[in-house]
Amino acid sequence: MKPYYITTAIDYTNAPPHIGHAYEKVLADVMARFQRQNGREVYFLTGVDQHGQKVQKSADKVGLDPQAFVDGITQHFTALWDKLNVRFDGWAATTDVKHKRVVQAMLQKLHDAGQLYKKSYAGFYSVRQEQFLTDKERGPDGNFGEEWGEVVEIQEENWYFKLSEHVEWLKGYIQTHPDFIFPANRAKDVLNALEGEAQDLCISRPVERLSWGIPLPFDERFVNYVWFDALTNYISFAGYLADEVGNTGLPNFEKIWPADAEIIGKDILVPAHAVYWPIMLHALGFPDDQIPKLVVHGWWNVKGSKMSKSTGNVINPDTLADTFTPDGLRYYLMRDIATGQDSDFSEERIMMSYNKELGGGLGNLLNRSLNMAHKYREGKLTPGTYDDDENKALRQTVVEAVPAYLESMNTWGIHDGIAAAWKIVSHANAFVDSTKPFSLAKDPAQAARLDSVLYHLAEALTHVSVLLDPIMPTAMAKAREQIGWALPDGFEFKHLAWGLLADGHQLATPIPLFPRLEIEAPAA
Repeated sequence: MKPYYITTAIDYTNAPPHIGHAYEKVLADVMARFQRQNGREVYFLTGVDQHGQKVQKSADKVGLDPQAFVDGITQHFTALWDKLNVRFDGWAATTDVKHKRVVQAMLQKLHDAGQLYKKSYAGFYSVRQEQFLTDKERGPDGNFGEEWGEVVEIQEENWYFKLSEHVEWLKGYIQTHPDFIFPANRAKDVLNALEGEAQDLCISRPVERLSWGIPLPFDERFVNYVWFDALTNYISFAGYLADEVGNTGLPNFEKIWPADAEIIGKDILVPAHAVYWPIMLHALGFPDDQIPKLVVHGWWNVKGSKMSKSTGNVINPDTLADTFTPDGLRYYLMRDIATGQDSDFSEERIMMSYNKELGGGLGNLLNRSLNMAHKYREGKLTPGTYDDDENKALRQTVVEAVPAYLESMNTWGIHDGIAAAWKIVSHANAFVDSTKPFSLAKDPAQAARLDSVLYHLAEALTHVSVLLDPIMPTAMAKAREQIGWALPDGFEFKHLAWGLLADGHQLATPIPLFPRLEIEAPAA
């Protein structure tokens, strides 16, 4: 089976990461971990976009060389990914010489194929968005909106890509490939954007205006502008043209391509990823079955408004991870948003998710289950032969949770996958309340019943620790340590079956998994 290739939009290194960056990377990491545990070989790529006019200006402003500037910003990203336990297989940096070789080879191929041409253009240019604007970008009042920032009028010569020649192909591709974009309703946005007269794409900037970029191999008076640089990382670091350009140490491109999931925010779906990117690949000769799939996530808003430095409502994930633990933040980010939809960040909600759900729900269940087993049976489990309807009901919940979890996770319903696993947690907590093992322990005639209750709780918790492992890998590994059970090599979700813990299994010492936080609100 082809390896599962998952990648994210690379982060623009002009400012440190915010919670949106963290969500996207955790989402990719969760899916990569899930697919590995589901029996797939996985290649997970992420990285940083380090070129561009804004970077050059920011570096000049603080008196740094552009490379030194982006290296400093990149450290914020890599440190956060390490803290959040985001474990990628490949790292993409657009200043990497391996990437530059592929970008230049691609551009040369398109130039030789007559797909690039040079012309002079006069028009309005958004400094913030680094793109030329047309009348379509004007508001009802005839002016360019605030989202474009400073807009200046420019006349200059540049190189263009014949994007317009491929628009009809893209329309047909989208209509015949409903799995191209997730969620599927986003395809309508792309088709709407393709209406009207197609325009070709400017792909260069003169070196006198932008020197921080990759020179065009056929005209070094220009550097490549963002599209054939940033977007190309998905294939350059996956081994595309590796033999041709002399790149080593990269995956076998024919083995892993196309990408099973390119995870992007909804703001960069159109035009970059759903228009420019597939057309670039098509123009290079990629057949339809080699076009990657896009997974489009929504935004984390604050009180209904998009996060913005100008409004001062940007949430710092690094601080949140320090407050709620990295796994506590991962859980909140995955539980409180449906992939493809928006969600509102809430200080009250993240506090509740940690103290009530993780601490009071899962953590307390683990702690009291193990404590009772140690108190009444010195931590040794005995399944025994006793059985009743309450036992059977809990076992049924555990059994039913697995296929529901797998179905949800396989279709990007991460929040529903967590909910499926959480049914075990809720049922097990109710099971403690109904069976009252602390009362059973007082009656020697109920010894077999007590044994069965303690075993059922530990077994249910073991299943939970496996299902929630992609979401909270560190915490679930600690839970299994306390249970005294480790994931066997090669263990997959399909191997989950009642009876993971053997007769006589010895539980380890319980330690609070999610200690209660006594603070009014998180610092953000």
